[in-house]
This record gives sequence, C-alpha cells and structure tokens, in this order.
Amino acid sequence: MRYKLNKWLGTILAICLLMSCGMVREGNRTKISASTTTIVMADTLAPALQRKYNYFFLEAVRMKTQQKYDAAFDLLQHCLRIRPNAPSALFELSQFYMALKQEEQAVISLEKAVHYAPDNYWYAQGLVNLYLQQQNTEKATVLLEDMTIRFPDKLDPIYNLLDIYNRQQLYDKVLVLLNRLEEKLGKSEQISMEKFRIYLQQDDRKNAFREIESLVSEYPNDLRYQVVLGDVYLDNNKTEEAYTLYQKVLTEEPDNAMALYSMASYYEKTGQKELYNQQLDTILLNKKVEPATKLEVMRRLIVQNEQAGQDSTRIITLFDRIMEQESDDANMPMLYAQYLLSKGMNKQSIPVLNKVLDIDPTNTAARMTLLGEAVRSEDYQEIIRLCEAGVEANPDMLEFYFYLAIAYNQAERTDDALAICQKALTHVTKDSKKEVVSDFYAIIGDAWHTKDKNEEAYAAYDSALVYNPNNIGALNNYAYYLSLERKNLDKAEEMSYKTVKAEPQNATYLDTYAWILFEKENYVQARLYIDQAMKSDEEKSAEVVEHCGDIYYMVNEVEQAVKYWQQALDMGSDSETLKQKIKQRKYIREPEKRLNKNECKE
Repeated sequence: MRYKLNKWLGTILAICLLMSCGMVREGNRTKISASTTTIVMADTLAPALQRKYNYFFLEAVRMKTQQKYDAAFDLLQHCLRIRPNAPSALFELSQFYMALKQEEQAVISLEKAVHYAPDNYWYAQGLVNLYLQQQNTEKATVLLEDMTIRFPDKLDPIYNLLDIYNRQQLYDKVLVLLNRLEEKLGKSEQISMEKFRIYLQQDDRKNAFREIESLVSEYPNDLRYQVVLGDVYLDNNKTEEAYTLYQKVLTEEPDNAMALYSMASYYEKTGQKELYNQQLDTILLNKKVEPATKLEVMRRLIVQNEQAGQDSTRIITLFDRIMEQESDDANMPMLYAQYLLSKGMNKQSIPVLNKVLDIDPTNTAARMTLLGEAVRSEDYQEIIRLCEAGVEANPDMLEFYFYLAIAYNQAERTDDALAICQKALTHVTKDSKKEVVSDFYAIIGDAWHTKDKNEEAYAAYDSALVYNPNNIGALNNYAYYLSLERKNLDKAEEMSYKTVKAEPQNATYLDTYAWILFEKENYVQARLYIDQAMKSDEEKSAEVVEHCGDIYYMVNEVEQAVKYWQQALDMGSDSETLKQKIKQRKYIREPEKRLNKNECKE
C-alpha cells in the first residue's frame, strides 16, 4: 500500500530523533545483548547487494530531506526487501509510522532496529521515549536498565531510571543509581541532598545526616556546605547543632550571606523574635551582602507578612531603610514599587519607580507603569518626559513613540508629532504589529491635515488602511476630511459606514456619517443618524449641535434648526457662518473647509 505522506508538514517528522543516527555502516558482526545474552547475528549481504542497499537508503534520506515523503517511504520499504533486518531502514520507517499515528507498527520497527543494532544508543533511546509516551513503564524500565550497562558513559538512562524508581518508591534502587552517579561525577550537593531525602523517606536518619556530614568532610574549606548541614539540622529540630555550625562559619566569615540568613531562620524557629528582626536588619542593611540575597529575604518577608495577615507598615519601613542606601541594583526598588502597587498605593510608587529608571533607564516595566499613571491622569508633560527618554533607552519599543506622538499632538507640537512617527517607522520590522504601524500612519495623516497638506494626509491614511483596513480612527478622520472638501463622497460614505457599524453608539462617528449624507443631499437619512449622535453623547461638541441644526433646516424644521444653532453658539462655536444662520434663519454653506478637527477616538 502506498501511503500519502506529503500532506503532513515537515515539522511532524522533526520530532524524530537525530535522523543521521540511522545512517551507520553495517558490516558483518556478532553482538551479544547484555540483558538477554541472546546472540544476534547480523544478516550478511554480498558486496553488490550492500552497495545497492546503501544507494537506496541514502536516496530515501535525500527524499525525506526534500520533504518528498511518499518517495522516501517507498524507498525505505525497498531497502527492507533487499535487507529485511536492516536497522537503519527499520529506524527510519518507525519515524514515518509515528507520524502516521500507527504507534503499534512504529514500536515493532523500532524494537527490531534495537534488536539488530544493540550498540546504537540513539535507537535504544528512541524506543525508550516511545515506551514512555505509551506509558509502558515496564518495558521502558527493562530497556533502561540494560542501557545503563551497555552505555556506561551515558547519563540520560540513569536519570530516566531515577525518575521511574522515585515514582515507584523503589528507594533502594534509587540509592544504587545515585551512588553510580556519584562515582561518575564526584560528590556534589545535588546528589548528597537527594540521597539525604531518600534516607529520610526510608526513616534512616543516621545515614541521612551522615550523607551531609560526608559532604562537609569532602569539602572542608567550602563554608557553604557547612551552612547546608546546619540547615539540615535546623529543619530536623537539631537546633543546637545548627547554631554551632552557623557560628563557626560566621567566625570565619562575618559577612557570609548564607550563614546570616540561616541565623535569622534559627532565631525565627526558636521564637527569638527580637533577635530575628535584628538579624534581618543585619542582612538587609549590610552593604557586603549580595543584592540577590537581600531580594530573596524581602520576598520571603512579604510572603510571611501576608500569610500572617499583618499590615504593610513593617514591610514599607524596611524598604524605606533599604532605599536610603546607595545601590546600582534596580531589582530592590522594583520589588518595592510592585509591593506598593499591590497595596493600591500608586502615588507612593511613583518616586520609587523613578528611582528604578535612574538606576536602569532601560527598565521597560517601570517606565510603562509610570506611563500608565501619566496617561490616566492626562499629564501630557509627564508622558513626553517619560517617552522621550524611553525612545532613547529602548529605541525598538514602538509604544513609547506612539504615546509620545499623542502627547505632542495634545501639546500642539504638530511638527514633533510628525517627526516622531516617521522615526518610529524606521524601527518597524516584519514582526511589528500591523495595527500599531497603521496607527502611526493615521497620526501622520492627522498631522499633515493640521498643516493643511491634504494630499499628504490622504496618502498617509491610505497607508494606515493598507496595514489595518479596520483602523476606525483613520477611517473616520479620512472620511470626515473628504466631506469637508466635498470630494470623493462615495468613498467617504463607505469608510464612515464601517465606523458606525463597528461602534454604533459613538457620537463622533455618527456625526461624521450624518454629515457625509448631508453633503450627498440625503437629508432624511442624515437626520436619523444625527439624532442618534445627539442621544449618544451627553457632552456634545458645538460642531455636532451645529450639524444637527443644518440637517434639521434641510428637512424643513426651521424653528428646531435655529434652536440648535443658538445652542451651538452658546457652547462657544467658532463657526464663521453660525451667527448669519441664526440672524437670517437659514442654512449658509461655509465657503471653505474647517481645519484642525481631531475626531479620532482614542
């Protein structure tokens, strides 16, 4: 049967073990399996057939590399017709069967490959992985035990067995493997601590402590291991032994961070609260203690404080004392700021976050948090300060350019807004979000329109809509500015309708659509949309109200039109024709388009 494999992506087969592992030279040899002592005779091929096999096998590998899976599969089957027990072909076929979800056939092929090539580690490891994937722990264990003998230099089989034995609580076997690892790698804290844990599981406390003590004996000049032994004593209520070790270490190294921290744990465990607090101060205010150690202590204190249901006063006091010290590490003030924010103390976090930026201007988390506060309070000068420094420290962070452009617009710094958007576009990559790129072009369009360069503005809006056809702000402004020029009204209507459909309660978008309909002399429908705009916006702009009057006049409701015009005038409208409309009680078309209307809803 010919399998149709090309519909599978090449990545499916990427899960296979090293492809090249199957490409081994297979001469005539006799191998003895260590687990079964069964003699496996490799089949013998005449030189001509061997050359034929090698040719078709290498061709199969080439087809596989080119993702021509049908051809590769057929060639591998042809290889087995030449040499039925060829391990390399069996291994490669097993990978195809796995891709086809034919796990039973994959196991059969891989077992044969391992059987006929017992010295190939990668075949065996592949079979182990397949057994474990099928949760066939029994077969995996047998094979792994065999592999630890046949491949004594490989550590993965030992680690795999350790995991299985631990889950099966076969602790004697775990200890045997740990001892073997120790023979290969030498005595280490990791192995000794694991042996210590196993001995405790077996309730063998004597050997448990002896294991850590032997670690200290092995490395008498490494004070770290003495602290580890002290911690083991402390965790098992041998407080006197722990205290003796800690004091011994501190006598040799008074600023040993591990011993200082362990002494704090000792005071805490023995109920000496005052000494515990003093010890914490010794650690946190000690300039010789590494910042990472201080950070870990503060994190632990925060957790303990929360679990005890205590207020934040003690933690904040400690943080304030630490902040008084000069440091070039930004992690502690960042942790302090995060703690304040978690307590809802946003204002108090601001000077701390600024200290983070003083130490590390590239800290985007601190800058973005401060930026969020500035945006919420509409502090545009602070947004400008943060973002100007942000684009210098992190020139690839497009968010800083975006908020800076908006703040420049609010400050009526149109040229600066235009320049920063154009600079941002030089940092756009193929991975940049298209929506963000679209927004930059939309802001450029607004800026050009403010500068009365309409053609440049429309070109920018077109670019914005290429990157994001659903950029509502760009669609609205583009459509409105076209309507003010009374040109391309069909295009304007199409764009504006998209905004109304997307946000049917948005008064700005409703007003734009109503005005385009007005310019197209579709007055009845225009009234429907302007009425919705008036209802949707409690704080209506003078321009929307004036539009309402214009539309009502065109549907012959003159009294209501004059009323709306007067309301717009009272609201401070700067319309050139509004007073004439009220005086003459009729609609007067404005001679020129109005500029500087920024309707983009942020």
